[in-house]
Amino acid sequence: MAQQLLMPKATAVWLVDNTALSFDQIAQFCKLHPLEVKAIADGEASQGIKGLDPVGTGQLSREDIAAAEANPELKLKLLEPKVRVPETKRKGPRYTPVSKRQDRPNAILWLVRNHPELKDAQISRLVGTTKSTIEQIRGRTHWNAANLTPMDPVTLGLCTQIDLDLEVERASKSRGALAGSESDSVLVSARETEAAQPVEEEGEKEIDADAVFAKLTSMKRTEPEEDQDES
Repeated sequence: MAQQLLMPKATAVWLVDNTALSFDQIAQFCKLHPLEVKAIADGEASQGIKGLDPVGTGQLSREDIAAAEANPELKLKLLEPKVRVPETKRKGPRYTPVSKRQDRPNAILWLVRNHPELKDAQISRLVGTTKSTIEQIRGRTHWNAANLTPMDPVTLGLCTQIDLDLEVERASKSRGALAGSESDSVLVSARETEAAQPVEEEGEKEIDADAVFAKLTSMKRTEPEEDQDES
């Protein structure tokens, strides 16, 4: 997330009142128009706004201000924050763009058929749907059940292959080993497919050179005889 200046107008008010910076320098630092900074200096656009000291908030140093005052061409830059707060991850169903929401039932049907080990909560996280919709598709009571076509959610862009593999792996661990007949009907993850070793074919039979040449010699001998018969 890009670092942003706290309260740009209040900061501009403080810089106008407490520094000799030019309007352009203040406008560039506060992401304002120079005319707006001029209006703040004239008292037309700063009524009721209390100035905010950017030095006190750790967004600007006095050395940078002094250097910019001495050089009108110098641009002010925000200081790097001393403490970075990690971004909180939003919990809840995955957001699905409006243009792809019509494909969610097809993706749910694909997941239900190919990965029956997935729980409703996992399918909901993958494609951003509700448990009631999943239950309707499982029970074929969905209003559009007759027209649904199973489609891979990764191909549709509703989730990534990494997310799908992760959910399948979690479901497999929590469910335990599947029975032989049941595991044949379940798709394995891409990670398992890539790790699978190819089946080694039986060793090639040794070629007998004498037998090959003998066969060729017999074929050459029979060709003239066939020609004589035809004549």
